[in-house]
Formats: sequence, C-alpha cells, structure tokens
Amino acid sequence: MTRHLERSLLPTLALFCLHCFTTLPATAAAPDHWVGTWATSPIAASNPTAKFGAEGTTGTTLREIVHISLGGGTVRVILTNEFGLDPLTIGAAQIALSAGVSGITGTGAPLTFGGQASVIIPPGALLVSDPVTLKVAPLSNLAVSIFLPDQPITQLTLHSFADQTNYLVPGNAVGAPSLDTPQEFFSWDFLKGVDVLSAGDSASIVTFGDSITDGALSTRNANARWPDVLARRLQVDKKTSKLGILNEGIGGNRILHDTTGPSALARFDRDVIAQAGVKYVVIMESINDIGHATDPNKPYDVVTAQDLIVGLGQLATRAHTHGIKVIGATLTPFVGAKYQSPAGEAMRQAVNQWIRTSSQFDAVIDFDKLTTDPTHPGMFLPLDDSGDHLHPGDYGYKTMGESIDLKLFTK
Repeated sequence: MTRHLERSLLPTLALFCLHCFTTLPATAAAPDHWVGTWATSPIAASNPTAKFGAEGTTGTTLREIVHISLGGGTVRVILTNEFGLDPLTIGAAQIALSAGVSGITGTGAPLTFGGQASVIIPPGALLVSDPVTLKVAPLSNLAVSIFLPDQPITQLTLHSFADQTNYLVPGNAVGAPSLDTPQEFFSWDFLKGVDVLSAGDSASIVTFGDSITDGALSTRNANARWPDVLARRLQVDKKTSKLGILNEGIGGNRILHDTTGPSALARFDRDVIAQAGVKYVVIMESINDIGHATDPNKPYDVVTAQDLIVGLGQLATRAHTHGIKVIGATLTPFVGAKYQSPAGEAMRQAVNQWIRTSSQFDAVIDFDKLTTDPTHPGMFLPLDDSGDHLHPGDYGYKTMGESIDLKLFTK
C-alpha cells in the first residue's frame, strides 16, 4: 500500500518541482521613445562631376547643417543610400553643435552603427546610428559631418534644395573644429533625419508637400519656411512644446506622377509613416499636378480634379491606418504663374473645395483664404507673393506659419 501511494504521488511531485524551478517571464521594458526633430525627403540625383566620392582621391568630408525643432539629451542620425546604385561606404561620421558657418562647438560625438565607426549602406537602404549623448537645445543648429572614402558613387541620394549652406573638403576632417577653405553646396546629401530620445508624450508633425512646404524662394540660412515658423510657435506654447516638425516637402513634387522625386503616393510610407514618433501630418500638395496638366503651352501627364481628390484621399486613408491624424491644407493662389491657366484655376478651386468639406481630414488649414488677394481672385496678396505668383516670399511664409491654430495639435 505504501509503495502504491508513493508511485501515485510521483507525477504530482514532479509537477511541483517543475513549478518550483520555473520562473515567470520578466515584464518587458518599454521601448525607447524616439521622436523626429529634423528630417528631409531624399531623391535620386546623378553624380556626373564626381562632386565627392571620386576614385583616385583621398575621399571627402561633408559637413551638413540642420536646424532642429525639439531638444533633448540623446540623439541619433539617419544616413541614407535609398536611391544609390552602389554600396555606400561611410568612413566616419560625427554630430556636433554648430558654431556657425563650418565651425562646431566642442568635440562633437562620433556616430557608430552597431558599434562600428565605418559601415557600408547597401543600395536602396538606410542606417540609423547608435544613440549618442549630446545635449541639444530646441531650435538650435547641428552639424553632421560625414567622411566618404574614395569609392564609385554612380547616383546620389540627396535633398536637392536645402535652402542651407553646407560645406565639403578633401580628406577626413570629420572632427575638425572648422573646415579649411571649404567648398559650399546647397543640398543635404546622404542625410535623412535626426531623432531625439524624448518623453512618452512627445511627438512629431510631418509637413508633407511640394516647393511651398520646402520653402522655395525663402531666404537661405534664415529658416524662414512656414514649417520653421510653426516650429518656433510650437516651442513657445507649453501645450505644444513637445512637438517636433519634420519638413518633407520636395520642390516640383506631384501626387500622381514622378517628377522631382517619387510621387507623393510613392513616397508617403518612406517620408511620413516611417518617421519616428509621428502623430500628425499636414498635407499640402497637387498644385504641380494641376499646373502641368493644364499648362497652356505644354500640357502633359493630364489629370482631373477628381483624380487628385482620389489621390489625396488615399494619403489620408494610409495615414489613418497607422493612427496618424491628417490635416488638409488648401492650395495657395497661382494666377500669374508660368503654368497657370483658367482651366488650372478651376481645378485648384475644385480641389480646395473638396479639402474644405471632406470628411477624410481631421482638420483643415485654409492657406488659400489667408493668402488670396480679395480684389484679385486667384492671386496672392502682394505682400505674400515672392514675385513669381506661385511661391510666397518670406513674409508670405511667415503669414502662413503664424496663421495655424495650435489647438489642431492638442487633440
């Protein structure tokens, strides 16, 4: 009887012992909360003159200046070869506080990628750096230095209109306090974004559009684009000071056709949905679709207002799928612009009316109403016009950025 009892208890004892030596899984730590503080939209560009990266040279150092929105104590940098046709070797990279022109403050922080100072970015890819400790103030300028060793670079990945002076010199000068007689250039090459490690209630706003969002004809190095004006206002207001601005405008961009860069539909995932901490997107695009489709001299890629409305609706749907709030912005006036026509103006009015009344947007910013001359319908107010009747000047961008109700970003 005793032996039988012992046998019957064996499975129970075994289960008890297994339970004793089995530990409950630890609660997973919350992931770090990264938020974009600066970003730009890359496109493909040829490298016919081998501006840098040419074979038979000592390589080239680029020092690129960016004006951030959010501050923080830990940053990371995104480098890109998304449009490259060859592997891109990064020999060394560094981020530092800008001291103005090509100078940096202090020694800066070397960038590594998986602990490696030198890496290869495959064609079509990007790399996110390891986090580095660097205290950066809101609305400050940073200098990202990249050393490109001697290598073939058939096609560049860059943002062609930086509206910012950047610098390059031969050789590896990544850590130099300033660059000796640098060559100036005005694009952001191989540089895609800067993120900050931030509190959980911080987020980013992507401004998505064409040259009017990109800041065409604004003063270089003045950060006078309307998204820059909005970024300054967000920082002043305590209710919105934890929001960063990511400018994803591309001059000449269109919704439905590739032109300067991929179409809006093609680049939306890359330039909006994939951004760190994005909570809102402001969409202002399709004036180039309209202008080229109805150009009185050379119409091409002809589309209708309904085509553009469907395209805009697709962008809104894709953003909402990822929990991003969508704000539609009406198209500013263009009567008097080179590709303007009565048919184009009718299309612009139709698209704007849909933006104002559509249920697909969470909110609307009426830039058209703000900047239109009431005595000359379809034209810019003289003070807002840069002179080409298509783009605002600094005053117009300031008017646009200051008109936006910040309550849109507290919901």
